[in-house]
Amino acid sequence: MKKKFSLAILLFIGISTFFACQDDLDDIEVPTELKINDFIWKGLNLYYYWQADVPDLSDSRFANQGELNAFLYNHESPEDLFYGLLNNYPTTDRFSVIFSDYTVLEGVLTGNTSNDGVDYQLLRKSEGSNEVFGWVRYIIPNSDAASKDIRRGDIFYAVNGTPLTVSNYRDLLADQTYTLNLADYDGGNITPNSRSVALTKTTIAENPILINKVLTYDTHKIGYLLYNGFYGEYDTNLNAAFGQFRTEGVTDLVLDLRYNSGGAVKSAAYLASMITGQFNGQVFAKQQWNAKIEDYFADNDPEQLINRFSNSIGNSPINSLNLTKVYVLTSKSTASASELVINGLKPHIEVVQIGDVTTGKNVGSVTLYDSPSFGKQGRTNRHKYAMQPICFKIVNSTGFGDYQNGLTPTTPFVENLGNLGVLGDATEPLLSTAIAQITGVGRRTMQHPDKIYEHFKDRKSMQRFGTEMYIDKVPDGITDFFKF
Repeated sequence: MKKKFSLAILLFIGISTFFACQDDLDDIEVPTELKINDFIWKGLNLYYYWQADVPDLSDSRFANQGELNAFLYNHESPEDLFYGLLNNYPTTDRFSVIFSDYTVLEGVLTGNTSNDGVDYQLLRKSEGSNEVFGWVRYIIPNSDAASKDIRRGDIFYAVNGTPLTVSNYRDLLADQTYTLNLADYDGGNITPNSRSVALTKTTIAENPILINKVLTYDTHKIGYLLYNGFYGEYDTNLNAAFGQFRTEGVTDLVLDLRYNSGGAVKSAAYLASMITGQFNGQVFAKQQWNAKIEDYFADNDPEQLINRFSNSIGNSPINSLNLTKVYVLTSKSTASASELVINGLKPHIEVVQIGDVTTGKNVGSVTLYDSPSFGKQGRTNRHKYAMQPICFKIVNSTGFGDYQNGLTPTTPFVENLGNLGVLGDATEPLLSTAIAQITGVGRRTMQHPDKIYEHFKDRKSMQRFGTEMYIDKVPDGITDFFKF
């Protein structure tokens, strides 16, 4: 009772300070030309994770709507306002984004993008160099690239004959059609050759389950899953893949997340539940929001902040393996929901991480629409703006979530351009390392790279909101409680 009384006083003071007096609010309208900016400010004021650290988002910053209107008029565009309100962008907040067309954002969240099918990484030619080159990590099935002469391990140094640099790579690779100029890898040198590949982007849906198979070694049946994105539309496909693992009696699992930049928190919890099964109902992860939202949840619905292990997806039972150890392959491209799976499982089972240090995205977001609840239902038809601001930090069941510098592997291993191998093949270096640790037979593939290149970018991180971790809708009841 005392807690509820204190919260009521806190809310009364905050609302009184912000609005000055109700009469002023009733008399002051939001001009039509400020509707989008007003939506942006009020959405960030309520939900933004770092709201308390941004003076212009303070509850006491404006005495009434008129003062807020005057502030909003000072910004040339909605994008100018949005990024200007972020906390130390792009250093502290590297991930919040806004879209002028929410259909594009919704496509990204479901794995539907304008894409030629080449998933690549960009590397600097030497430390600190302005020259960069790309190498093909994998080809998306049923894409334009899938029908062309280009494959994993191919190197490109130029686009349309123009060498790639840190200044022009984004513009060159943004075109709908372009030609990649290829090169040979020669003992650490990138040597242009006469090959080139013309590519065209189309709207494609990438099934994140690229490879799932079972490898048998004596008493070990090793499930291998190359999983490239946490998209809710494919949760049942993922469950079916684990059903196959169960049917074939898998005893060990190698989860390949090296090219997985993240996605839905719910899908991450489902995957963790498929790997385990013995922790149904226990805490997998907890969300930490700004102080206003935390106070609301503490008094009204604390369960909304908890993500638990589950034994079902809707009405379908989850195919769980009941493992006590999992081997996870990672790279610098492993981000957000992928990191959540690793961190969320660690208090419960042994996680052996093989590969490179991960991205370090321990914060998540939710789509905010211009509607009374900031949800999708009832959104305005005046415009199509939507924003995806960072709204929460995520921690595991023990409260640990400070991995903003990435998760460090148990066995460090960086992919070597001189020996990439075939994904899913038992001799592929990272997979063979995991197999050796599982079976205790043989030695892991030794690294003798001709040269270690500095990671620059990859295809998914170049997409807006490409390294995502998100919940699927705004939590219920908040805007009914916090009235503007």
